[in-house]
Order: sequence, then C-alpha cells, then structure tokens
Amino acid sequence: MNDHEQGGSIIKYFERHPQCCNYPRKDSGSLRRIAMMSIFLGIPGKTTWAQVVALPASFLDDPFNHPLMPLMVVTAMVVITILLVLVVAVYLLRVLNVMVQQTERERAEKLGLAYAPNPSWWQKIWQDLNAFVPVEKEKDIDLGHSYDGIRELDNHLPPWWKWLFYSTIVWAVVYLIVYHISNSMPLSIGEYENELTVVEEQVRAYRASQPQEAIDENTLVYAKDEDIISKGKTVFISNNCGSCHRNDGGGSTIGPNLTDEYWIHGGAMKNIFSTIKTGFVEKGMPAWGKVMSLTDVRNVAFYVMSLQGSNPPNPKAPQGDLFKPAKQDSTQVQALLKKP
Repeated sequence: MNDHEQGGSIIKYFERHPQCCNYPRKDSGSLRRIAMMSIFLGIPGKTTWAQVVALPASFLDDPFNHPLMPLMVVTAMVVITILLVLVVAVYLLRVLNVMVQQTERERAEKLGLAYAPNPSWWQKIWQDLNAFVPVEKEKDIDLGHSYDGIRELDNHLPPWWKWLFYSTIVWAVVYLIVYHISNSMPLSIGEYENELTVVEEQVRAYRASQPQEAIDENTLVYAKDEDIISKGKTVFISNNCGSCHRNDGGGSTIGPNLTDEYWIHGGAMKNIFSTIKTGFVEKGMPAWGKVMSLTDVRNVAFYVMSLQGSNPPNPKAPQGDLFKPAKQDSTQVQALLKKP
C-alpha cells in the first residue's frame, strides 16, 4: 500500500468514525490533515489495528520509495561527516603528540638526562580506572608467597568493576521498590496482559464494524464455488494450517491427511466446519473461530472439501473412520447455497 492509498484509508476511517477524533463529518479538510499527519508520524491506519490485512511496506522493504528516504540519506551523511572529523582530529592529535615527544627527547639529550615520556591522557585514564600498581612498588603488595617463581600480590579489584557492582546493587533496590513493592510499573507478564487486552479490544471493535454473513453450519452444504475455495485456500495457507496439514492437505507428523475419505471427527460439512471453528486443543487443533470470521471458517471448510481425491505426493496414512458423503440433488444444493 502506497502513501496515497494509506491516507485514503485513514480518511475513510475517520469519516465513518468521527467520534474518534471529535471532528465533524463534513470537515474533510481537517480529516485530510489528520490523515497526512498520521502518515508522516508513522501512526498505523485501520488496517494495522485490525491485524488481519497486510501491513504497509516498512523502510527496509522498499527504502527507495519510502517517504523517510531523504531524511535517512541526510542523517547518514551527517553521521559519516562526524566520523571523518573525529578520525582526522585523532590523527592530528597523534601527530602533535609525536612532535612534542620528539622535542622533549632532543631537549633531554642536550641536558644529558634520561628521557622518560609522559603518559598520554588515555594512559592516565586507563591507570585511574584500573588502579595499576607500578612495577617498582610491587614489593609493597607482595604477600610473600611464591609458586614456581610466580609471586602472589595483594591486588585489589579495579575501580571500574567496583563501580559497576555498586550500580547493580542500587538498580536492584530501585527495581524491587518500583516493580514489587510500589507496583508503579507492570512486570513482563503484566505488560503482556495489557497488550493482549488492547489487541482483543481492537479485534472486537473491528468485528463490530464488519457485517457478518449469517451461516448455519447445520444446513451448510459443499459446492464447487471457485471464489469461495480460492479465498479458503488463501486463509488456509496464511493462517499456518499448512504447517500441520501441508499446503496440499497431505498431512504431516502433527495433522492428519485431508485428501482421503477417513476423518477423525466426521467428514460431513458441518463436522468439518465445527472442527475448524471450535477446534480440539487437546489434539493440537486450535479453535480458529476465535480469530477468524464465520465466513473465513466456511471458506476454509470448502477448501478442505475440495481437496478430496487430490492425491498429493507422499500423503500421510489414513486416520479415523471411513466417511462416504450422501449424494444430494444439485437443485437442493443450489437452493441451500442461496438460502440467507
């Protein structure tokens, strides 16, 4: 979905739901400004809230056509420039330090003194962070133990390690107070439950806004409706049904073969519809009716019925009982399909 399509969907959403933004329905200019702001600020549209249709392409999916591409290019150029300036600055400092050391060495030679280079600022910081004891002062911390010429020294832990350890203690106290005593912030399980509640509310709102087709599973009959079967195949593959039954319905180590005449929970149309809708969690079959509309359940059931006799390669062995569907008059089938 491009930017214009996304903006159009957002405008249509606000026009249908003016109470969401407290703007009058007739104020199309305000709605358009809200839609365009949502695009530039990255606010997801209605399709994202529904979580049932494809999300817009992200920057990584299509960077050259993404509206943030100019900003990303400018940001990259600024970062590269800063890095180059830092590299040049470090190089100049090193050259300057070499020149200073060379001057001091020549001065010491003229005075007949032994040259001892001064530590750099980084060496001083490293020395302070680790609190190294100079070699000439190691006798002060010698514990008098020697093992194969290796002396034992009373070296303490580096200061940076102690600071890090003390900070973990402080963080543990703050974490205990915030998350377990005052309950000011939720734990991970609390965050998960909050997000789950929000998603469920969004799904309920979406379903409430979508008219549901009235489907009576007791009178539902199968017919080779290519449109319904095609939609059912799309849902079957996209909802991971193929991970248990294979996309061709041949079955795997988890799910049974859907192309033969043997059924575990019945092979009638209403049995297949009910199995998809309510599931059998104890046997690994989810209740897809909780996340799919009845129309999608019907479409998937039609696709499953269309797999009968397709003979996929390497099918799984039959499971369940043999089921032979009763033959129905074509006039009766068409009448049931047209029944509201």
